[in-house]
Amino acid sequence: MIKQILACLLIIFLVSCKDNNGFPKGILKPKKMEVVLWDIIKIDTYTKEFIAKDSSKNVQQENALLQQQAFTKHGTTKEEFYKSYDYYKANSTLITALLDSITNHANNDRYNNFHKGKPGVLVEQ
Repeated sequence: MIKQILACLLIIFLVSCKDNNGFPKGILKPKKMEVVLWDIIKIDTYTKEFIAKDSSKNVQQENALLQQQAFTKHGTTKEEFYKSYDYYKANSTLITALLDSITNHANNDRYNNFHKGKPGVLVEQ
């Protein structure tokens, strides 16, 4: 009887650690991870390409500030994002799908900006 109760408690514990989509608690879902990571990529590019050219700016500090603004905008934290990023990197299927989505997102942005007369970057798939 005790073994059955322990088995039930173990199952309840394991099920409670995952949400309805099979992602552990504290891991961003693919759609949210895509938009947050896309913003982080744009922030990194901006700080490396523009902020770094301004000798009066601290690149790392500016990057951290902009990242924090992105996390706040998307209702997440730095810790949750990087925990999720590590989770995605550990699963080749998830990271491949995520990076494919971001590549498509980048190309759509580039296409839309091109037709508005703004410069953009084409990301090869």
